[in-house]
Amino acid sequence: MPTSIITSDDLREFKMELLEDLKELIQTPVQPKKKKYLKSAEVMELLQVSPGTLQNLRINGTLPYSKIGGIIFYDADEITKVILENRIDNSQ
Repeated sequence: MPTSIITSDDLREFKMELLEDLKELIQTPVQPKKKKYLKSAEVMELLQVSPGTLQNLRINGTLPYSKIGGIIFYDADEITKVILENRIDNSQ
C-alpha cells in the first residue's frame, strides 16, 4: 500500500472545501417530505379536532379513509381537497 504525505497546506485546502460545502448545505432550504397517507393521530393534530370529531367526519362521509389491519389511513391530498371545498369566503 503506497504511503502519501499530507501537508498542512493539504489540510487547509480540505478545511476550506469542507467549510464551503457546509455553507452551501446550510443556505439551501430543505423541503420536508410531505407524507401521502396520514394516521388518525396526525389528522387530529393537523385539523385540531378530537377523536370523536374525527370519527364523525368519517361516519358522515366528510373525510374519505382506508382501513388496513385496524389502522385508519387518510390521503393527505384528500384532506386538503375537503378543506378547500368547505372554505367560506366572507370578503364581499
